Amino acid sequence: MEITLRSKEKLIEEQIKKWQVVQKKKYKKPIRPVITMSRLPGAGARVLAEQLARELKIDYFEHEIIEEIAKSSSVSERIVETLDEQDRSILDDWLGLFGQSRMWSYQYFQHLTKVVGTIGTHGHALILGRGASFILPKEVSLRVLVVAPLEVRIRNVSEAYGCSESEARDRVKSREAERIGFIRKYFRTNMLDPSNYDLSINTENFKPDDAVKIIKEAFNSRQWYNYSVKK
Repeated sequence: MEITLRSKEKLIEEQIKKWQVVQKKKYKKPIRPVITMSRLPGAGARVLAEQLARELKIDYFEHEIIEEIAKSSSVSERIVETLDEQDRSILDDWLGLFGQSRMWSYQYFQHLTKVVGTIGTHGHALILGRGASFILPKEVSLRVLVVAPLEVRIRNVSEAYGCSESEARDRVKSREAERIGFIRKYFRTNMLDPSNYDLSINTENFKPDDAVKIIKEAFNSRQWYNYSVKK
């Protein structure tokens, strides 16, 4: 289901208000881990992501929301302002290390990394798409790749959107090329390289409930710890 502009704006405002309340609370600084999910189109990642976020009781950010924030410098800055002083220091450390090996010539990319970094700093979240797996430190995130064979993904899209298999094939291949190209352009790596992830799920072989159980087990079994880039 597509998210409308009005609903995007409402979700963003609600999240900012939530973080503003959290900022006022005093808390220790254990890792507040994040799940980042990359996916091939038609593999069913959105269904898994929504169910995971519900069951783990964590915030859920779809790629459309991230995109909307990243396009607006004013909204991006408001998002960053929800951090307390200590969290801003952590974010600056992350982005500082990240920027050492990246080109910062794209304004959009700067906003994107700030937004994803801020979500990661707040923690307790699942981020679907927009390169989050390549932005946040691996120490603070479970990086998941959701895949399925091409024919399976084409069938899924055809059934979901009520279109012909030919139309579904074009849609899947086009979006797949866009996503692979996006990662290659901004992160200079191969989105499908399994070494970029902690876990790869092939949804041809697992029902959503079973896939969610596997990801939850991986998430809950990780030894999350107090993390600082300053060793």
